[in-house]
Amino acid sequence: MASGSAVSDPTLNGVSSTPGENEYPSGFPQSICDEVPKEKYLCSNCNNVLNKARQTVCGHRYCLACVNWLVRNNKDLVCTKCKEEDPSVENDTSVLTLDQFFNDAAINKEILDLKVHCANQGCPWRSTLKNFEDHQSQCEYALIPCNIGCGLMVQRKSLATHLEGGCPNNKTTCPSCSGVLTPRELQKHVCPSSGDKKTTKTDKRQKNNHPGSSKKKEPCIFSDIGCPFKGNADKVKEHESCSHVGHLQLLLDVTRALQRTLNYSAERSHHESPDLLQPGQCGASHIEGEIETDVGDPGVSDKALSLHDDQAELAVGQQLDALQQRVQVMENIISALNREVEKTQISVVVLERDNYNSQHLIQHLETKVAEQLQRLVRKDIHITSLQQCISAQQDISYDGTFLWRLCDVSQKLIEAASGQKISQYSPAFYTARYGFKVCLRLYLNGDGVGKGTHISLFFVIMKGEYDPILSWPFRHKVTFFLIDQNQREHVIDAFRPDLSSASFHRPVSEMNVASGCPLFFPLGKLKSPKHAYCKDDTIYIKCVVDISS
Repeated sequence: MASGSAVSDPTLNGVSSTPGENEYPSGFPQSICDEVPKEKYLCSNCNNVLNKARQTVCGHRYCLACVNWLVRNNKDLVCTKCKEEDPSVENDTSVLTLDQFFNDAAINKEILDLKVHCANQGCPWRSTLKNFEDHQSQCEYALIPCNIGCGLMVQRKSLATHLEGGCPNNKTTCPSCSGVLTPRELQKHVCPSSGDKKTTKTDKRQKNNHPGSSKKKEPCIFSDIGCPFKGNADKVKEHESCSHVGHLQLLLDVTRALQRTLNYSAERSHHESPDLLQPGQCGASHIEGEIETDVGDPGVSDKALSLHDDQAELAVGQQLDALQQRVQVMENIISALNREVEKTQISVVVLERDNYNSQHLIQHLETKVAEQLQRLVRKDIHITSLQQCISAQQDISYDGTFLWRLCDVSQKLIEAASGQKISQYSPAFYTARYGFKVCLRLYLNGDGVGKGTHISLFFVIMKGEYDPILSWPFRHKVTFFLIDQNQREHVIDAFRPDLSSASFHRPVSEMNVASGCPLFFPLGKLKSPKHAYCKDDTIYIKCVVDISS
């Protein structure tokens, strides 16, 4: 079943396809244009609107990315349009090389002036094609993934709203009740105070131990100066500890009232002292009349006047003493409150300093944790690299013959078809002890012209330790085998390197572009009952490099 080198290399027949994995993007989609674009604006390969147009010597146009891909992947490339017009044509102008493409500045200018619109649903943006790519990078209607990893795609303009109210990953824990809430829920959230709960429990315990005591409410210590608060002992204590400002205001009002009363009493005493004689005279006249009637003693009026004056002075003195005592009490209370305020301020300063130190310590610890995580990541990468090296050393071959065993083929086929992992590399092997370092690349769901229909198998030349002393380009015949595990009929395909292809020149990066057989084996025959190419969900692929050729 050897298909031969002519079948294994699609470039020999001029067969090509659009770029596959890791290839450049091609033209702009026609759907973004306000009007159907003219034929001259379309790429001859991808049929999209030309992106950085290049014109061939035969007059047809291609995107720059399509040109690079076609030239790199096709030998004796024939212009697609020329071949459609005349399938038998193979003249010098139709066979294309890279130096036969040139920049078409005129058509590029016309294309960049095309009227286009945004393809994102709901976006009203309209402009010319030259502004299209800049708009796409900042379009508010573009679907982008949530940046905290909830997996949803949201419009760029709605990302903030999504994070605030709809993202299941954007949650905050309430420090009091430990409830998990969104930012919007947290703003409206009111959780019960832990102090209230403790008070309730204390009240219940007091009610059980002392019936009727929970109903008794104690007044605030400042009730004498107008504070109306009443409650149980715990509530009163809490109220007195957090109502300094209100109590100071009440004290200030009382002090001002006392001051006004003192001033008024002093003025009244001053004004009334000369007039004390008026009522005394009346009393004296009455007494004098009586005395004249009975005794006729003129000294009684002076005694009565003196007694009235002493009583008035005594009453004023008592009022002044009482007011002075109240003022002294208030001053003592204000002094005590001032001391409490000073203590509270000192405590606040201490707490702020402790909080600052704690925040600084947390930042320091977070930095240390981040550094340790980075070190762990580097360690994991190093361990993985060492494991790969050990595995590669175990499977390595130095004679140009390599047998590759692949298990779980069904799962790998599903992953390849879904695009999760469309290809996989074999371990590296050598054509000789000090020869070329190479490996295989397998597309179980096909690549290029074989995508979806065939298994594609490619040969890859890697950068090796002995490249400086080897003869380049690589020119040895390569043969692929798909082993029939019933030992009836193996699938064999072989090719010789194209010495002009960069795939077989000395690598400048870790590995060259893969080259080989995109139509290596039909997928429909993989589980053929006649043969055992896949047995126990396992296949065997063999590669032989003929170093004698």
